[in-house]
Amino acid sequence: MPKLIQELDNIKLAIFDLDGVIYRGNSLIKGVKQVVKDLKDLSIKVVYNSNNSTATRRNYVDRLEGFDIECSIEDFYTSASIASVELTKLKSNSKIYIIGETGLQKELEARGHEIITEESRYLEVDFVVVGLDRNFTYQKLAVAQRCLLQGKAKFYATNADATLPASTGLLPGAGVMVNAVQTCTNINPEKVFGKPNPEGIETILREQNVAKEQAVIFGDRLDTDIVAGNRANIFTVMILTGVTTEEMVINLKGDSKANSNLIPGLILNSLKEIFI
Repeated sequence: MPKLIQELDNIKLAIFDLDGVIYRGNSLIKGVKQVVKDLKDLSIKVVYNSNNSTATRRNYVDRLEGFDIECSIEDFYTSASIASVELTKLKSNSKIYIIGETGLQKELEARGHEIITEESRYLEVDFVVVGLDRNFTYQKLAVAQRCLLQGKAKFYATNADATLPASTGLLPGAGVMVNAVQTCTNINPEKVFGKPNPEGIETILREQNVAKEQAVIFGDRLDTDIVAGNRANIFTVMILTGVTTEEMVINLKGDSKANSNLIPGLILNSLKEIFI
């Protein structure tokens, strides 16, 4: 039976970011499948937390099962699924205009919300929700602007990532669309549901009934994964298989003015190093 390193020997819940930690683009990162299996063999709950709102949780299940990693839809927490839960608390069966893709639309509809697509119905819209939209247009921006400035809608965002990792490099992230709406309305989002805000992790802890002292998040981005984990007061582990390099962390630690929430509790070259 594998044994966890000392820093993690009390954990009951492992929260994984996906892109850069579990896979990169269309390729599974070496050793990940065995790490997930070994954690489950130790009766540690494994869940996944992604800022990407474009895919449904079912899409993520299919993707990991394609890598031969056993999982279920309840194991996934995306910025879209978290947004749908939190917005339902504010108003059930609301009318929502989205700048986003299928993942966001399906999660909101599954909670009973109606997605408004006709500009003429702007006065009915309760919430404008903005996520990554790879078919973003000037017209979509104009409708969102009208809902917020001329209607009664409140502005929410799934996440504010400036970039999105891809196999070919970095692409524009959801933050580009969020900033566009902010710029043309002079209105900031009421809330951004994804990392680095801690609400998503706090939701996971509640649903999994695990104390913060028994949870860990594995991420590859300082400004999202690590900040969110530190803000939620769980242990944070930086995995150097994605965006962040060891040099970046060392430079940050040497900066006396750096935000302490950016500093991970542990830095590992790969997930395989969580076992002795």
